[in-house]
Amino acid sequence: MRVNRAWLGLVVLMLPTLLVAMDMTALLLALPQLSADLGATNVEQLWISDSYGFMVAGMVITMGTLGDRIGRRRLLMIGAAAFAVLSVVAAFAVSPLMLIVARALLGIAGATLAPSTLALITNMFRDGRQRGQAIAVWATCQFTGGALGPVLAGFLLQHFWWGSVFLVAVPAMALLLLAGPVLLPEFRSDRAGRLDLAGVGLSLVAVLLMVYGIKQLAVESVPVVPAVALVVGAAIGALFVRRQLRLETPLLDLRLFRNRPFTAVIVALVFAGIAMAGTGLLVTQYLQSVLGFSPVASAVLFAPMGLGVAVGTMTAPALARRMKQTTAIAGGLVGSALGSLLLVVVGGTGALPLVMIGITVLALGTGPLFALGTGLIVGSVPPERAGSAASMSETGNYFGGSLGFAVLGVVAAVVYRGRMDGTSDSLAGAVAASRRLPADQGAELLHAARDAFTASLHVTGVVAAVIFVGLAVLVLAMRPATRTASAPLPEAARS
Repeated sequence: MRVNRAWLGLVVLMLPTLLVAMDMTALLLALPQLSADLGATNVEQLWISDSYGFMVAGMVITMGTLGDRIGRRRLLMIGAAAFAVLSVVAAFAVSPLMLIVARALLGIAGATLAPSTLALITNMFRDGRQRGQAIAVWATCQFTGGALGPVLAGFLLQHFWWGSVFLVAVPAMALLLLAGPVLLPEFRSDRAGRLDLAGVGLSLVAVLLMVYGIKQLAVESVPVVPAVALVVGAAIGALFVRRQLRLETPLLDLRLFRNRPFTAVIVALVFAGIAMAGTGLLVTQYLQSVLGFSPVASAVLFAPMGLGVAVGTMTAPALARRMKQTTAIAGGLVGSALGSLLLVVVGGTGALPLVMIGITVLALGTGPLFALGTGLIVGSVPPERAGSAASMSETGNYFGGSLGFAVLGVVAAVVYRGRMDGTSDSLAGAVAASRRLPADQGAELLHAARDAFTASLHVTGVVAAVIFVGLAVLVLAMRPATRTASAPLPEAARS
């Protein structure tokens, strides 16, 4: 009966896992429509895309500590209620600023959900093998949500307005609020530390300043303000690190990074997220604005990226039984690099097959990292520190994804503007401008803009390939030389 209740509880935990992941990706297809409707500028579009993920990344550690203090299930319920209300607010936003604020607040609500789900799994499944299976299901669900986000968004955009993309979360969160108190256990840590409010503020300010600097470097003709923002953000980040190292119960336990596999996987999660999110951003726009597919068709064509991660995640435990865990992760990352390189040769009549194969292979190769890496992170620390480790894993996931939108989005924008000789800031703007020009001039502008955007996709593919190869080397170089009692490996790694 206990096992049955635990697995039923896991089904309930899949709801917030799916919804938080879907909210990260669903906006990719809705962005052109809502931008036109709300009159969002290029920078506002980036903030609409990024504000959610960055707030999740900035607040997830804080919410993990808060969950230990007030109860993980209680925090999950509070976050679910807030997520439902804020989804309605976002759906009916009347200006870019209102939507950006709503998305940021949704990120804070999402941050309450993310650490609670994985932390509750560690409480619900005491058997190591069952816990590993549950984490694999959780990871698969997370990336299935990422795949379903654009598909569902495409369907909704075909029949409703862009706000319907947000309203989908409301019934799911209502079901979680009804079933959660019955099927999920409550857990509070007796050793939970005080919430470091100063640390929360420092981390948020540091992240937001640095992201602002990165974004604005691509659009400012005089880069003084963005450069100052980057420097100040880095300085505040250094103060945050110094403070955490001095506290007895820090908001972010940086001592966990003394564990080599833990460090390698966290770094890999961040940079793989950068490569995948940046590639996803470019591919979805390429499908719609260059190849001319409708939103719903683009969603279906883009789905293999998320589903590829899900398949790779589900097959990862079988790989771990045949080889070392780090070898499986590194091998998958090399495969992702090969998939990224296919995007470098995209163009002409054979563009669509190359895009489809490229994103599928890229995504499939990341499966072992997300499945085995998460288990390695949780298993690399003593049980009483598993919640902190899980929160850091989530931070790496969401921070990497959001940073990918910002960094590779900026790189792509720079390449695009360079190829257009500064006559156009974005492909969407060029498409809109072409409709106001005479037919010949409009066609010429559209052809040049599509060629420029294809060049930015090529550069993104090269950057992603370099990232994946570098991560494969890092994971192999930082594998544990010996196995110690203080840093036990998960069961899958012991074979």
